[in-house]
Amino acid sequence: MTVKQFPKGFLWGGATAANQFEGAWNEGGRGPATSDTAVAVKPEDRKNIEDFSAPMTREKIEFALNDKEGLYPKRWGSDFYHRYQEDIALYAEMGFKTFRLSIAWSRIFPNGDDAQPNEEGLQFYDNVFDACAKYGIEPLVTLSHYETPIGIALNYGGWKNRQVIDLFVKYAETVLTRYKDKVKYWLTFNEINIMGISGYVGGALVSEDGTQSLSEMYQAVHHQFIASSLATKFAHEINPGIKVGMMLARMQSYPATPNPADVMEEIKKDHENLFFSDVQVRGKYPAYTKRFFKENNIEVTFEEGDLDILAQYPVDFMSFSYYMSSIARHNPEEGGESTAGNFLLGESNPYLAASDWGWQIDPIGLRVTLNNLYDRYEVPLFIVENGLGALDQVEEDGSIHDTYRIDYLKAHIEQMYEAIEDGVELMGYTSWGCTDLVSASTSEMSKRYGFVYVDADDEGNGSFDRSRKDSFFWYKEVIETNGANVLNE
Repeated sequence: MTVKQFPKGFLWGGATAANQFEGAWNEGGRGPATSDTAVAVKPEDRKNIEDFSAPMTREKIEFALNDKEGLYPKRWGSDFYHRYQEDIALYAEMGFKTFRLSIAWSRIFPNGDDAQPNEEGLQFYDNVFDACAKYGIEPLVTLSHYETPIGIALNYGGWKNRQVIDLFVKYAETVLTRYKDKVKYWLTFNEINIMGISGYVGGALVSEDGTQSLSEMYQAVHHQFIASSLATKFAHEINPGIKVGMMLARMQSYPATPNPADVMEEIKKDHENLFFSDVQVRGKYPAYTKRFFKENNIEVTFEEGDLDILAQYPVDFMSFSYYMSSIARHNPEEGGESTAGNFLLGESNPYLAASDWGWQIDPIGLRVTLNNLYDRYEVPLFIVENGLGALDQVEEDGSIHDTYRIDYLKAHIEQMYEAIEDGVELMGYTSWGCTDLVSASTSEMSKRYGFVYVDADDEGNGSFDRSRKDSFFWYKEVIETNGANVLNE
């Protein structure tokens, strides 16, 4: 009997982000970032995305930076800054092949436009990458993950200003040059399509009148497209072995019924989601963009040479997050109840269960997504976020029996294998929040994803000590057997 396993060299690991994990927001020469203005969402509002996606004005930003009473959990995160050696040793104990993390831009250029980089910040990441190398763990590094330096928001208005391209490219060239022999895999912008939901989170956009302009948001993402291509160009020039990927929050949707109007609605939803990867992977704006921009009164300014830059320097691979699927219906009034998920609200699917936060669990949807993306792009794919946010209970003996997390991950890993059997080229899998961290949308710690528990509550109380959950030992066996323990039960 043939033993089922994942391909040799498959990159198993976990994922984090500096703005949710690193902490030390005012140490080591780091400047404030947009994430540092994220106030904790009250428990009764935590299933509402309004606070996450709301436009930000200059007044709101300055108030948050000077606020002495509010709760801003991303400023301390999980204290990776002081505990990185312990955390990486735990990942090595699990057998990680790769560790996804992000560099905090404002730790390198505190104001975003500084003449010289902050050496203390650069040395910190040298230390982190050296710790990874000690255990044979390949870093997977995101250049920008929801933490634009606040100076770029206040002094430039964010990514709607074309000058920010040069500032980002300077930052990217600085870290790519510094770590060109330590980091092989890079991502440019985390979930670049988040710009369509929150201009502030995705692009540090400052609103003068308290509203979000679609034209400004799409202009901003165009500037990110150009910056990503230029960073990719530079990475290949300094080390041809470097691989650069783009990253999408994948929103897999299904037609609510066989009604052709619902099927067409699903195609429109896909266009809204895949526009961002179409540009970065294919190197050009897709044909459907023209109608979408026209019908939504979106105006984007292209400078001479922009289209050539996109065409000449597409990414090497596509990475994405996958947490849930959604329903597309032409007439929403005919639908059922809505459900929350990954910053969006959509119709509830009656065939799926949901997490504690209302995110519907759809492992087969991951196989659907993998097949659809590979058929569309024919480039290597990388699942860089997937996981279950849940309330964990610590027993009297300190153990944490998170069988629900194991069940969730097991079901998704099985579908990953099926997609590989379908012919999909899948590079690896980094489960989100491998160590508990602060939630992106609500800034809470109690929504836990990790294999490693962090002793901290939503207000930042606790020792921040680490402990192993049951899923820690299970995932260790997954990596040891290259998935055989899951696939051959």
